[in-house]
Amino acid sequence: MTLDETYQLGYIIKTHGLRGHVVAHFDVDDATAYAKLKTVYLTLAGAPTKLVAHEVEKVQPQAANRVLLKLRGIDRIEEAEPLRGSQLHLPLTQLPELEDDQFYFHDVIGFTVVDENLGELGTVENFYELPQQDMLAMRYQGQEVLIPVVDELVSHADHKKKEIYVNLPDGLLDVYLKPSTRQQDEADGLDEA
Repeated sequence: MTLDETYQLGYIIKTHGLRGHVVAHFDVDDATAYAKLKTVYLTLAGAPTKLVAHEVEKVQPQAANRVLLKLRGIDRIEEAEPLRGSQLHLPLTQLPELEDDQFYFHDVIGFTVVDENLGELGTVENFYELPQQDMLAMRYQGQEVLIPVVDELVSHADHKKKEIYVNLPDGLLDVYLKPSTRQQDEADGLDEA
């Protein structure tokens, strides 16, 4: 299994106790849905592109998105400590089904971005998962434009047409297309060092 065939379920936060348990963050709405998880794939901090399969002995949901996780063969704190910060992955085939107009980020790369007022704008190139919010990155008139992934701006995707529909606020595209005063001054040679 390669990293491209998986999605990130979460990551290991810290060890818990002396018997190899770890506390993990699951980036999901309902961690209890993963209580019967059988196998998880880890990417270790020193090898971020290499996946290592681990059988799961126990998943015990804690508060919010945290779970107490016990992996088979990790029986001491000394064995669990190197796993701190590891990412937890599952195969893409295990992603829950979504409603027709919902989407996973990896599914809409390459889709055409269509604004309800401006029409076709560009192509989805990437998504950035930032601490504050997720951002859709599209190419528009040679510039990368970032669109916050919030219900008010990104409404839905049409998988058959390979289009994602947005309602951009006035001026968002101008921020990326019009140079700032400083950039214009530098281009005109007026900026003094």
